[in-house]
Amino acid sequence: MNNTFKMMQTHRAVVLADYLPEFVRAHPSCEIHVGCDSQNYNQQTTYVTTVVLRYPGKGAHVLYQKIKHPQVKDMWSRLWKEIEYSMEVAQFIQDECGLKVHQIDLDFNENPDYASHKVLKAAVGYVQSMGFESKAKPHLLMATWAANSLCQ
Repeated sequence: MNNTFKMMQTHRAVVLADYLPEFVRAHPSCEIHVGCDSQNYNQQTTYVTTVVLRYPGKGAHVLYQKIKHPQVKDMWSRLWKEIEYSMEVAQFIQDECGLKVHQIDLDFNENPDYASHKVLKAAVGYVQSMGFESKAKPHLLMATWAANSLCQ
């Protein structure tokens, strides 16, 4: 995994393995949330994976990584890749940085009227089997909100 991310506000590059442990030492009450979103545009699929360092009740600091692929037209495949990117980053944070990931944000909807609902149970099972907690829409999902903003 390429562990170079950018800061949302400044777009300055940081290396997660160096940056995250230092940041958490300086801000021990922050929670780490990971999420991913994707958009199809101009024959490409853009995936944005985010690491949100959340200060409960006081905002957040967002890091992101943007990756482009040839367009993934199949919804299931595109959404599953979002989970794979989130899990890869969460595992890296846990294993290489020695930090706890508070939550994996899944950009899927608990409401069965939405197409993403079809992926939700499999995604939650996968995330939980790897030892992480997850949340989906309509809950507060800072990491997928940030990823969606950066995909635009």
